[in-house]
Amino acid sequence: MKKNIFLSFVLISFSLILFNSCSSKKKYELQTTTANDTIAVTLSTVHLQKVDQLYEYTALIQANALNHIAPTIPGRIDKIYFEVGDEVKKGDKLVQMDANNLSQAKTQLDNLELSFSRIDALYQTGGVSKAEWDAQKTALEVARTSYENLLTNTQLLSPINGIITMRNYDSGDIFAGNPILQVQEIKPVKILINVSENQYLQVKKGMNTKVYVDVFKDEVFNGKVNLVYPTIDPRTHTFPVEITIPNLNQRIRPGMYARVELNYGVKENVVVPDIAIIKQQGADEHYVFIYKEGKAHYKRVNLGRRMDSNYAVLSGVEDGDQVITSSLHRLNDGMSVTIIEN
Repeated sequence: MKKNIFLSFVLISFSLILFNSCSSKKKYELQTTTANDTIAVTLSTVHLQKVDQLYEYTALIQANALNHIAPTIPGRIDKIYFEVGDEVKKGDKLVQMDANNLSQAKTQLDNLELSFSRIDALYQTGGVSKAEWDAQKTALEVARTSYENLLTNTQLLSPINGIITMRNYDSGDIFAGNPILQVQEIKPVKILINVSENQYLQVKKGMNTKVYVDVFKDEVFNGKVNLVYPTIDPRTHTFPVEITIPNLNQRIRPGMYARVELNYGVKENVVVPDIAIIKQQGADEHYVFIYKEGKAHYKRVNLGRRMDSNYAVLSGVEDGDQVITSSLHRLNDGMSVTIIEN
């Protein structure tokens, strides 16, 4: 009995070993066959085409000018004339500070002006010395400067046309250092973009631009290059360019997200279908498979602008090359392929 059990165990073990061996062999043969398969692909022949050299930059809308309204000396705020959102004109009185010191300074100035007129008359007839005349004139000039300084810090005027965008105090508060109001000029507004040093010679003051503001979808706003900064950032190899937008209806507001399109003219580039482009995982690199002599060759490309379902390629592909447009995920560099005829 024990002998029969032992023989049965041996036969079962041998059968399992034989089965696994056959399975491994079949599996190996399947992998070998797959590796030797030729992939069928479609091709697209690429050519040089005239392409508008359009570059897009993103940035936030900024006010053309921003001013903080505050006196240079402490004091009580007598009255604030405008609220957040109100439009103001250059020269409008925005804030009236306590005027007690101003009244005293005005009285002192009036007295000194009267006194100086008397001294001046005496000086003309030799009644007083030059030293006395000089002393009186100096006192008058100091009093006038003090009064004008107090006047400037008592009646706070708007230095620009704009809109009130911040208010930190109420009438009757004591000025404590923070600006009382903030005024922003938003007609025009501006955008500051960073442009690659490769385009330094192409960007000119006065160039027209197209601006797209996200909140207004596909609406196009006309902008113009107002300032080209003269230095290159050695870390980023870019230089700042300031774009202004008239914003006559004041629809565009500071802080909005915008895209600026600059046109650097027309240039011939090889144009490649987007379905032929492979983006390298985890890196900002792009590749294509070029068909040559029955094989797929993996090649890095430098992309320019996208045009509908195509890309302008700046380098990596030549005029007349045939790029593979299907089964890209199944290909390896140097793999043999067959062509699917259209």
